[in-house]
Amino acid sequence: MRSILICLLLIAKTSFAADPIRVAVFEGDGVGKSVGQLVEAIETGDSDQIFRVSRISADAILEGELAQYDVLVHPGGSGSKQGKALGETGRDHVRKFVRDGGGFLGVCAGAYLATNDYTWSLNLIDAKVVDRMHWARGNGDVMLKLSSNGTTFFRHDSNAMQIRYGQGPLLGRREWDDKEVPDYESLAIYDSEIATKGAPKGIMKGTSAIVRTQYGRGRVMCFSPHPELTDGKHHMISIAVTWLGNAATDESTDCP
Repeated sequence: MRSILICLLLIAKTSFAADPIRVAVFEGDGVGKSVGQLVEAIETGDSDQIFRVSRISADAILEGELAQYDVLVHPGGSGSKQGKALGETGRDHVRKFVRDGGGFLGVCAGAYLATNDYTWSLNLIDAKVVDRMHWARGNGDVMLKLSSNGTTFFRHDSNAMQIRYGQGPLLGRREWDDKEVPDYESLAIYDSEIATKGAPKGIMKGTSAIVRTQYGRGRVMCFSPHPELTDGKHHMISIAVTWLGNAATDESTDCP
């Protein structure tokens, strides 16, 4: 009798488990070497959610294959090359995917891509890149200051966090309000800086490092730094993907 009860419990647990989140990770021109660690962080970082991760090319996006997924991820590397690989039509496909309820995660280069500050941008967040001239300002560990929402969302024990930085965008609000592109919520700002390669000091600190927003019926999250390259922070990626993949059912965590 005991063995039968155990079997029934296991069946019930399987039956009521959350549906897998189908994740498409962009591959092609502009994708950096960190994509392997990013995929691993998605697959292993959250025991409460199952992910099915695949790679997707610009050609596949043009052919409409994004419809098979819940979340699109653009990794580190070169934002301009990824944006140009998509082309104007591909970028339109991505915007429609998010507008219709999909999720978008941009990490470093992918965060550059999400802004509305370049001709090759996706225009998913109303953000400029502060000090565009010195985007290659260096690599290393930096400190973040998380908002109260960010501390809770990432299950962190304080609002201070050390994380790996690799020349990601310093995100700032634009001087004007773009009615076509949603404002973002800043979950973390930079609380220290890297200023090498001729970059001026006193610019990086206080700019946004992690942001999120709603876009149509979908969701967008961007990391300027690299949780997937930081020991003990890999889980932040899967937390983000879980949130992005549940836009249709999880109204309690909607952005302002």
